Amino acid sequence: MLETQALTISYEGSAIVKDVSLKVEAGEVVSIIGPNGSGKSTLLKGMSRLIPCERGAVCIDGQELRTLKSKRISQLMCILCQSNQTPGDMTVEDLVSYGRLPHKKWYERLNAEDYEIVEWALAKTGLLTFRERLVVSLSGGEAQRAWIAMALAQRSKVLLLDEPTTYLDIAHQLEVLELVRTVNRELGITVVMVLHDLNQASAYSDKICVIQRGSIATTGKPCDVLTPELIRNVYGVEAEVQPMPDKGYPRIHPLRKAEGLVH
Repeated sequence: MLETQALTISYEGSAIVKDVSLKVEAGEVVSIIGPNGSGKSTLLKGMSRLIPCERGAVCIDGQELRTLKSKRISQLMCILCQSNQTPGDMTVEDLVSYGRLPHKKWYERLNAEDYEIVEWALAKTGLLTFRERLVVSLSGGEAQRAWIAMALAQRSKVLLLDEPTTYLDIAHQLEVLELVRTVNRELGITVVMVLHDLNQASAYSDKICVIQRGSIATTGKPCDVLTPELIRNVYGVEAEVQPMPDKGYPRIHPLRKAEGLVH
């Protein structure tokens, strides 16, 4: 579905992402985790062609992104970055309507079908009563829902999320992650997201990709990837990992900084 092949991304002559090959199957939720500065967000932006790649390829449904026009890429995938801004006078409905632009010619106006899709996206994200609110007046969690509604209106197959829970309190973090899981399960949208919280990555992911110093340390199911050894080696932290067979994913209990490891 979505695949990077030996992807390398450099900045000022230094490789930030190094020879990364990652395959995301259709309908999966994949979380990219790793320490600060390990290249997680850079990888996500490279996957969307938001930043140029020095070497390697990104493919979606077997097509290299470099061979596709920007409009076609926008029809296939949507990326939401950490900080999204709108003009001060933009309403929630206006923002969600922008999701229809990749499907229109520059001179075309929204039609009845477009407005139906916008209405559906507002309803799916619980924002019908917020439609006339200014985006700048929303709380962090409400604003994230509005941006996700725009992504739904875009009708993309793939949703890329760069730290979608950053700056949110725990209640709104869970609200956003539950919404992500809902659109994945109900609509079959493939999700790739960068997360910092290991327990959130464990609970909301089908697969976890661990990035360390710009390279993939390991990839797999949460119960296979999130081990005390990996957490010690990648994060420099001693942790207890509690299996939860009834949930199907483990619970992580950080204990203390590991001794004798340099990160």
